[in-house]
Amino acid sequence: VFNLLNKYRPETAAAKKQRIKDTAAATAAGKEAPAKVPCQLKFGLKHVTTLVEEKKASLVLIACDVDPLELVLWLPALCRKMEVPFLIVKDKARLGTLVHQKTAAVVALTKVNKEDESQLKIFQDLGNEKFNKNTELLRKWGGGIMGLKTQAKLDKRAKAVAIEEAKKAASMR
Repeated sequence: VFNLLNKYRPETAAAKKQRIKDTAAATAAGKEAPAKVPCQLKFGLKHVTTLVEEKKASLVLIACDVDPLELVLWLPALCRKMEVPFLIVKDKARLGTLVHQKTAAVVALTKVNKEDESQLKIFQDLGNEKFNKNTELLRKWGGGIMGLKTQAKLDKRAKAVAIEEAKKAASMR
């Protein structure tokens, strides 16, 4: 995933300034202006949310170590509702390096060049299969391990039910 996204890193401030300067020079000389802004990653929680709501995002990557988690907790549900494929990746610092920041909680890819469309389609299918349409993921919350107090309470309750059943069985004889 990161090899694909590395091709679409946003341009740095210096590169953007140079591109604008080249475009201005080309228009002043009467030549045809170079191509518009290239395809690039979009980042930032509000911006990505807007892209998902407008169904402009083709792939969303969410970092798993966002703190507080409530910042991105609702985003998978929104992606499912809007049918935008999403992936959960390991480190927000890795997402940050893609967009020239220290960290990034969420990044989105809106479009890619023709040569990368097949690779994007593979990742979209993977996101749909593993996260969007995975019903097991929706049903499973936590690890299912209860605390010691809860285990003791349930054991005590099970013993009381067993004793009660034994008394009922004895009284029926």
